[in-house]
Amino acid sequence: MSILEVGVVGYGLAGSVFHAPLIAAEPRTRLATVVTGSAQRAEQARRDHPGVRVVPDVDALFEDIGALDLLVIASPNDTHAPLAQRALRAGVAVVVDKPFAVTSAQAEEVLAAAQSAGVALSVFQNRRWDGDFLTVGSLIASGRLGEVRRFESRFERWRPVSKGGWRESGAPEQGAGLLFDLGSHLLDQAFALFGPVHSVYCELDRRREGIRTDDDVFLALTHACGVRSHLWASAVTPLLGPRFRVLGSTAGYRSFGLDPQEEALRAGRRPGDEGWGAVESDRWGTFGAEPDLAPEPTLPGDYPAFYAAMAAAVLDGTPVPVDPYDALVTTRLLEAARESAQTERIVRV
Repeated sequence: MSILEVGVVGYGLAGSVFHAPLIAAEPRTRLATVVTGSAQRAEQARRDHPGVRVVPDVDALFEDIGALDLLVIASPNDTHAPLAQRALRAGVAVVVDKPFAVTSAQAEEVLAAAQSAGVALSVFQNRRWDGDFLTVGSLIASGRLGEVRRFESRFERWRPVSKGGWRESGAPEQGAGLLFDLGSHLLDQAFALFGPVHSVYCELDRRREGIRTDDDVFLALTHACGVRSHLWASAVTPLLGPRFRVLGSTAGYRSFGLDPQEEALRAGRRPGDEGWGAVESDRWGTFGAEPDLAPEPTLPGDYPAFYAAMAAAVLDGTPVPVDPYDALVTTRLLEAARESAQTERIVRV
């Protein structure tokens, strides 16, 4: 086996924009099967990837699961853990889109299934390969910031009217809402940079009419190393804050805007196109300490690295791109955040 036969469950935004193009671009993976119950999305999959097999549901997929080497789960959040366990027990390697699971108990069951089957398991935290995040990691590793004291990270948007869809109309217990969506990325990045968390504080709000779950989130983490992470995810921000602001004992770093890879994928560009992942100099962040500030070149983003590493994990036995234990930790943090937000404290002064 030199090329992995890959199946993708779900062909919405995650399956069609993120997973399928990256799988198709990796020389050691082939998009073999797509699962979607939508006739429109089935036609889109065939148009995007000529020769791909499209089946209407997961039962049809599992009838011939032995034909696949890797299954990517990009379906609604509450299906992630059950489908992952089913595939792992069939001996098929698995990539789960974020969030890994909607409860830590589910996450533990998925990890146990992977260990029992002895097959590779990872979670698609593609934001670890955002160029600005790679730049933050490089600055921290180099010591140029000094001792990092505060880390700020935002995924903010201005969408005053709901677009609909299960992420906004679904119930919290289904993993709907921004906490389990963009909050998964924010928590994963903070944990990847600064490690274990001692305490979690969370504010969850539902600002818009017609939605059932959170669309405005604030998280405050205290890491065991002493760093404090302040994290925001919002659909109702008319004035966007910096994507990153990192404050150290000798210098700081601040950047605005999003990594260009998502926009490129949505526009039909593909890895290997000229300038893939590069950020123009007018969008670089700023590094230094007042008044001595200077532009800091943004490292190129590299989403293709995820499936290159996943192929190597399955074919060569190297580590998976994102350790599933990290996904378990993130799930526990999501649970702790929701519990924190549901606990009201009244202080009389």
